Amino acid sequence: MIRTQGIQRPGAATPPAPASLAHLRPRPAYAVVHTLGSLLALSGGIALALQPSWPAYLAAEALLAVVFVHAFVLLHEAGHRTLFGSRRANRLIGHCAGFVALIPFHSWQHIHARHHRFTGWQDLDATTASLVPREIRLWEAAATNFAWRTWLPLFSVVYRVQNYWNLRRITSFIREPSVRRTIRIDVAMQAGAYALVLAYVGPVSVTALVGPALILSLVAEDVLLLSQHTHLRQQLSGGRAVQPVAPLEQAQFTRSLRLPRALSVLLMHFDQHGLHHMYPNVPGYLLSRIAWRVPNEVDWINWIRAAKRLSGVDFLFRHRDDTGAAL
Repeated sequence: MIRTQGIQRPGAATPPAPASLAHLRPRPAYAVVHTLGSLLALSGGIALALQPSWPAYLAAEALLAVVFVHAFVLLHEAGHRTLFGSRRANRLIGHCAGFVALIPFHSWQHIHARHHRFTGWQDLDATTASLVPREIRLWEAAATNFAWRTWLPLFSVVYRVQNYWNLRRITSFIREPSVRRTIRIDVAMQAGAYALVLAYVGPVSVTALVGPALILSLVAEDVLLLSQHTHLRQQLSGGRAVQPVAPLEQAQFTRSLRLPRALSVLLMHFDQHGLHHMYPNVPGYLLSRIAWRVPNEVDWINWIRAAKRLSGVDFLFRHRDDTGAAL
């Protein structure tokens, strides 16, 4: 078995033991506030978007963009079963949030669980395997660089399609027949639900209602998702049996952005990705109660500036030890 290197700890202090954080468990009040708040914002945004007023429409699209990003965070928490204490409640909200976030809940839950298990092993983690260093085709490099330079949210789209809708790719990482069957059913049902909405409301009306908001949310998710592991040195198993990296040692392979406090609270501290990997059983909305500062934490504006100085290919397929970028 191949073992990973030790954690890079800031200073002489050690992170708290997971057992000492056993009190940080799902809180119904927090979960209800985030869930109902998202539902009310979604309803209000749609109502505003239907008003015959450009200021109302623009306000609606901005609000709905926040709703789409928040739905992704709700999906994330429900998939970890850290939103509510109830498995049934997490599953229900997970499916609803996944519908809004354009990600089937069951494929999310199992692919994301594999992501946590193999964080640090780039070729075994389904969400990073496509970024293993390789020869990049000319058209692929051109598309990647163009999207990265222009803020075209190509990466959030590819992230969804590759990891949560592409059944052939999903089943290459998920071996259990019962899990594969559940994912297939979930993907088919969610695709069918979208088809019904498009048939009833109409593609043009749906695009006008939520299209700009969806694009804005995907642009924001490009920043959030690509900041978490991209351009950090990862390990490659090369097809060999490896020892998964223990949660407390995963901070070296993750990055945390420092968002403005109000935004971090709204997103249930989704920006504190290093802490989340170290303590995946702690609800995101309680991560701020952990007295530990992870390595690889950077101000969000500084990170964006440094990342955007690189070409898309260099950012995605190389790491900071090669480029010298302050990421």
